[in-house]
Amino acid sequence: MRVILAEDSTLLREGLVRLLAEEGHEVLAAVGDADALLREVGTRTPDVVVTDIRMPPDHTDEGLRAAVRIRELRPEIGVVVLSQYVERNYAAQLLTSSAERVGYLLKDRVAQVEEFLDALERVHAGGAAIDPEVVRQLLIRTTHSDPLTRLTPRERTVLEALAEGHTNAAIGQKLHISLSAVEKNLNAIFDKLGLNRTDGYSRRVLAVLRYLES
Repeated sequence: MRVILAEDSTLLREGLVRLLAEEGHEVLAAVGDADALLREVGTRTPDVVVTDIRMPPDHTDEGLRAAVRIRELRPEIGVVVLSQYVERNYAAQLLTSSAERVGYLLKDRVAQVEEFLDALERVHAGGAAIDPEVVRQLLIRTTHSDPLTRLTPRERTVLEALAEGHTNAAIGQKLHISLSAVEKNLNAIFDKLGLNRTDGYSRRVLAVLRYLES
């Protein structure tokens, strides 16, 4: 795939360039700030953009705002944002319009090379890649009045896998259950959460994350 990188840490940026090149991907540009990222996206045709959330000059949410802008202007481009910590509001901003071609990963995930590359491939293919730790921290925000407390332990594990962006078949493989069992659990989850059933797992991911952020 063709990739543009935006990361102000020279060490991490160059490491990502080398990793992607070794895997046969083409790095069109590697920049250190959000303005440069937007300029490169405006003149090139990447398949996926990988950007840090916090970048110069203020190190607040420059990378996130650039990612949201790219999704508005070039929805065909996959966007993966990297964060040092779980930042729930930032995840919600990124996922508000759609959970297609989008990823939200913690920087620690980059060190787990196979998982990072798998996430890029899922986003490139039109799906979602949400860091498991992000999903875990969202799921523990439950109260006695929260419908999530009505889920069985199995349904919660299926929901976690769903929110990470896995397909039904992948959930079955991950949890060692049949495809029909996955579908049965998903139907129960959506009924209990009061979520409309929709076709396409990425839209279901968005529905789940929207609910968790409500």
